[in-house]
Amino acid sequence: MRPLLCADIGNSHTTIGLLDDGDLVDHWRVASDERRTADEWGVLLKGLLNDSPVDADLRGVSVCATVPAVLHEWRDMLRMYHGDVPQVIVEPGVRTGVPVLMDNPREVGTDRIINALAASQLFGGPAIIVDFGTATTFDVVSVRGEYVGGAIAPGIDISLEALGRRGAQLRKVELLRPRSVIAKNTVEALQSGVLYGFASLVDGIVDRMTEELGLRNDDLTVIATGGLAPLVVEECAVFTEHQPWLTLQGLEIVFGRNRPDA
Repeated sequence: MRPLLCADIGNSHTTIGLLDDGDLVDHWRVASDERRTADEWGVLLKGLLNDSPVDADLRGVSVCATVPAVLHEWRDMLRMYHGDVPQVIVEPGVRTGVPVLMDNPREVGTDRIINALAASQLFGGPAIIVDFGTATTFDVVSVRGEYVGGAIAPGIDISLEALGRRGAQLRKVELLRPRSVIAKNTVEALQSGVLYGFASLVDGIVDRMTEELGLRNDDLTVIATGGLAPLVVEECAVFTEHQPWLTLQGLEIVFGRNRPDA
């Protein structure tokens, strides 16, 4: 087996995985530190691959990014440390097969396009993808696999962080399920507000999108993904699928469509 290295460089974290024909065989989640140099990324990646039980003889690399500074260092790192490996970096000109029906298609993050591609290929359309990351994003895919549009809400972590910073008697707390919605102390009050508040936000936006599309709830697939999804997915009523590695799977599909070694 020669795995494909896929990397989703997000605002807070970078998710790295080794994929083999749709199967995730190993994975890591590291901070997207903009101060990290190409050499530091190279050493970090080498250490992860060397410690992996999976054979590190890569058949290729596929990357998408929402942080230009980190992507710049990744380009240099891949050139210096993996220059002999076929590479695809998702950017304008890369074939995704996803028509983007937006006023300005270049405004849409590459990770959102990759999610739309993966959702269309794995589940078919129509679909709504909710990605729980630094922001909570909602992306709509048509029955023809088109990226129709979406919505962006604050992320869970940054909402908690903002409350802790701006509230004189509040602090950042671990996000756990409180004993009840009506809390009896400040910590559980914060946990209740964030956990059930975000669950209601997700259910409400998805319901409104479904209505605007002229569909019923059972007419489409609603997919949860992203590093923070496990915190709230069970509290939401709308999800039909939880696919933690949706972006990495989409990156493997894009790599196959562009065949840089062909």
